[in-house]
Amino acid sequence: MTRTAIDPSVSVGQDTMSSVPALRTTDLIGRDAELEQLTAQLGIRTSGAGRGQGDLLDPTVRAMLVAGDAGVGKTRLLMALRDEALAADWQVVAGHCLDLADSSLPYLPFSEVLGRLMSDVPDVAARVLEQHPTLARLQPGRRIRSSETASGDQALDRGNVYDAFGDLLSAVAQQAPLLLVVEDTHWADESTRDMLSFLFSRPLPGVALVVSYRADDLHRRHPLRRQVAEWSRLRGVDRLQLEPLADDDVRRLVRALHPSTMSEAEYVSIVDRAEGNPFFIEELVGATWSGQVPGELADVLLVHLDRLDETTRRVVRLVSVAGRQVSHGLLSAVSDLDATELEAALRTAVEAHVLVASRGGTYAFRHALLGEAVYDDLLPGERVRLHADFVSALGEGRAVGTAAELAQHARRADDRPVAVHASIEAGEEALAVGGPSEAATHFLDALELIDTARTPFDDVDAHALTRRCAEALIAAGRVPKAVKVLRARLATLPADGAAIDRGQLLTALATALLLTDTADDPTEIAAEAIELLRGGPPKLLAQALFVRSRGLGSWRADEARALAVEALEIAERNDLTSLAVELHTTLAGLEADDSSSPGPGWRAAADRARRAGLIDAELRALYMLGRFHHDDGDLEAAVEVYGEVIERSEVGGLVWSPFPAESRLLLAVVLTHQGKLDEAWELLDVSGQNPPMVYEWLFFAHQMLITIGIRGESHAKALERLRDYWGTDGLTAISAGSAELMRAVAAGDGAGALAIYDDVVAAVVPLWHEWFQARLRLSTIAISAFAAAAARQSADERESAAVDVERLVADGGRVIDFYAPYDGSHGPEYRMWVARRAAEHLRWRWLAQVQPPTAEELVDAWRAAEETSLAYGSVPEVAQARVRLAGVLRATGDAAGARVVADRAREAAHAMHSTSLLAELTAQGSAPSPAAASAETAVLTPREAEILALVAEGRSNGEIGKQLFISTKTVSVHVSNILAKLDAASRTEAAAVARRRGLLDA
Repeated sequence: MTRTAIDPSVSVGQDTMSSVPALRTTDLIGRDAELEQLTAQLGIRTSGAGRGQGDLLDPTVRAMLVAGDAGVGKTRLLMALRDEALAADWQVVAGHCLDLADSSLPYLPFSEVLGRLMSDVPDVAARVLEQHPTLARLQPGRRIRSSETASGDQALDRGNVYDAFGDLLSAVAQQAPLLLVVEDTHWADESTRDMLSFLFSRPLPGVALVVSYRADDLHRRHPLRRQVAEWSRLRGVDRLQLEPLADDDVRRLVRALHPSTMSEAEYVSIVDRAEGNPFFIEELVGATWSGQVPGELADVLLVHLDRLDETTRRVVRLVSVAGRQVSHGLLSAVSDLDATELEAALRTAVEAHVLVASRGGTYAFRHALLGEAVYDDLLPGERVRLHADFVSALGEGRAVGTAAELAQHARRADDRPVAVHASIEAGEEALAVGGPSEAATHFLDALELIDTARTPFDDVDAHALTRRCAEALIAAGRVPKAVKVLRARLATLPADGAAIDRGQLLTALATALLLTDTADDPTEIAAEAIELLRGGPPKLLAQALFVRSRGLGSWRADEARALAVEALEIAERNDLTSLAVELHTTLAGLEADDSSSPGPGWRAAADRARRAGLIDAELRALYMLGRFHHDDGDLEAAVEVYGEVIERSEVGGLVWSPFPAESRLLLAVVLTHQGKLDEAWELLDVSGQNPPMVYEWLFFAHQMLITIGIRGESHAKALERLRDYWGTDGLTAISAGSAELMRAVAAGDGAGALAIYDDVVAAVVPLWHEWFQARLRLSTIAISAFAAAAARQSADERESAAVDVERLVADGGRVIDFYAPYDGSHGPEYRMWVARRAAEHLRWRWLAQVQPPTAEELVDAWRAAEETSLAYGSVPEVAQARVRLAGVLRATGDAAGARVVADRAREAAHAMHSTSLLAELTAQGSAPSPAAASAETAVLTPREAEILALVAEGRSNGEIGKQLFISTKTVSVHVSNILAKLDAASRTEAAAVARRRGLLDA
């Protein structure tokens, strides 16, 4: 927004803050509202007022107190305020207080101010010094050590100094308004504080005063605390408390500091640990993460402990060992202090703003990073001893705590038996309350302790624990990690090990592999498990039969049905209710024939699971029901059921388990087909939610399909980053590859499209199979790119391209042949792409003049493409088909028909903000019909008119949002609607159109 880096030449323009060190980023992020408040209240700039005003603009206050914790961004905000003042033709001068302990120089910031003014306005300063010789004693050069002894007539009279300095500021302000900034007054000496009291209480024409201080340094006995309260009561003095940055602003700052790719987990870690403090954010981003607080930041944080007595420091160290939060009872049980001493130390720590106390009787560090820094500063032996004290207190029942707390302390105290059993208990507790991710962490800790122990844990079944850990990982959406854990456990089994151990691990592995993209065959792994478990525990055998049945599915329906029935008989005979419900879900899909639909069966299975309280089985049944509606072309029903899956997963704490996570993606896909692109994009915006990596990039891939593929925006680097994940997730490769292909179509790059198509196929085939269904769509889009290029190619180039096009057509044909025997795969979306493939091929032959079709064949093919798109209900595909149909109709002489079709396509393109479709219409010579043109003078809503006026003033979305008290995302949606209604390509064009139509005068 404004520059904050220091330019040495700025002092020529009356900037005397150039002694402030340069900041790490030149952007002011998340402080628009605060800057607006300062400039408006001080009269530097008011809403609607122009820049370059030479006079003070009727301020509501003449002095501001700016408070905030260390590192929260006070200096950065004041630098931006300086820029605003300079832009309004103000003068700016600043003084700084320094931490010189008890030997501060009196009036130190005002000496700095005087020195600056003598340099920048020497005539004015000399005139005032002549009138007030006493002021000369504050000159910086007169304050160094000398052998002279101050005589009585040299002593400063406070009254004279106050008057002299006030006259100096007034004289300077006669030239232009003056902004006086005094920073870090928490370090101010008594004389400086008294001078400020004088300036606060005495208005000086043309002078605005801003004083900053650290709020966290103002403990109860701090001398500035009382004076701040007094200053705040004075007329014309206001106070601005600078709060931590909001999470969205933290992310913006992280992106500004670290433009390269960062995972959502890394974002969440920084947001959580930095607590909105810009200095903390900069240090965490800038440091190479090692698990500890960066050294420079730790040094700054630990300064808070220097003013505490030794007893209080001991208690603070104890709190750091306890973790994020600790109860008074647990502290009392662990501390060797008596009740009075402990309470006194805690009170001191709270008053010093090191700890905060809650009404629930717990204590925590005011800044979590301070707690980390204190803990990192402990000696290794000291940590082990203190953790052992906590283990003793919790284990003996002298204090109340959780299994997770006991596990943490036991692990860090190297008490392995206690740590293993407490970790397992904590994992089960986490699963019981819907915390699969936390449960998996506890189980993994227990497994690591077991595997690295010198003596075996005979009372713990490591194989069953591994299977339980895998279940928790899958529930948390971390399927690849579950596969890795299971494979590692299988590798430890001896060749002559128990069949039951190997069988249950193979069943768990096959279950996990069914939920991820892999080159392995989970059905073969399940078959091996079945053979190992014949004659074993019924539950384990039934589970293996169930997993193989799921893997075979409709591809080998008869065999799958037989396995499921066998497993169901075992489950019902042994009262395995949960497994029986899961098997009913599987059979619901297998028992349907040509005359019946699996939909009712899946709904019945979901209801049965809900009544039994089996959330996993319910989610799977609902997911299958949603897929059925989706594949059947009933998009409204699919939206409803996918939404139900997501809602129910939130109740069970399984938001990122595979079925709800994939339902979120598929819901976004359906919304995209319905033309609700903003809703789809926002649904997949998982900022702050810390999803598993695979879903983070999968969701981002579909967002880029919307942004780049459909809307035609340019974010090339985003697609490059996504390529790293093509080889591990087929859907990511298909979504991101589709976006790249659509961009190649818009650019008319057939060769580039073919290379992209080959790359996607190379990535997906090892994970799925050679003729996966989406290959039909991908090859069709690639053919479209060749058609777009044909008009600009020579005859030789077209002849060369014919080989590639025929290969793509053949690939699509093989997909059609592969799925021909499976009637269930011939849904409306499939039929849409079959029709589009034929139409795109004819279009290429027509444009390339290679065995060109007749006009009637071409029109019929694109009519069929339009009809099948309409039957499926895909708004983007209907619009695309109509754009191509309009071009064909115009070329074949049906201008009137072309205009009607083009107007419909244009309407959809505007609604979706698709610049690529609009550009294609323009390129083929399409223009709105008179009726459509008049309709485009749509009336703006009151909110849109209000936002348009601010856009015309050059305001950013963030500034508009803060002024109107709405989110930046909401502003972005309104701006997009305004651009569409005005048929404008940019904000600047929208403002010009609005002025031309008189919309800004209304």
